[in-house]
Amino acid sequence: MDFKQIQELIKIVNRSNIGELSIEEGDFKILIKQKEDPATVSVPAPVQSYLPPAYPVSAPPPSASGTQVSQQSTGGAEKEPDNIITIKSPMIGTFYRSAGPDKPSFVNVGDEVTIGKTVCIIEAMKLFNEIESEVKGTIVKVLVDDASPVEYDQPLFLVEP
Repeated sequence: MDFKQIQELIKIVNRSNIGELSIEEGDFKILIKQKEDPATVSVPAPVQSYLPPAYPVSAPPPSASGTQVSQQSTGGAEKEPDNIITIKSPMIGTFYRSAGPDKPSFVNVGDEVTIGKTVCIIEAMKLFNEIESEVKGTIVKVLVDDASPVEYDQPLFLVEP
């Protein structure tokens, strides 16, 4: 079972009245439970992060990110306008803003995004998943540092339609 299928299952469980869904295929087992919060995914096998040789093993120090870090850290106390849409992580994994360390970011603050445009990559279980925008608008803020771990449903970007 690939991550697109798992994502679809999570969306189906979120939209339905299904309380719990368990699937077993050979050695692979997945349990999706719906609570009052968004659905959670439990995978019994330990998930180990794999970074390709080109990526640093640890996150870059704050000084390496320069203005990006200062933009993100100053926004915590500010209230966002009501028309801002949040692009959230569809899975647990490691967030990457570009296809490689020497490649440009998929999107930056001020960039226009359209529906279906790749905004980042999330690596999970040794698979790199391109995350596409489901909204059209302008990137207002990047909420996650490059090569940082992210949780399911964690906000990644703020978009002004």
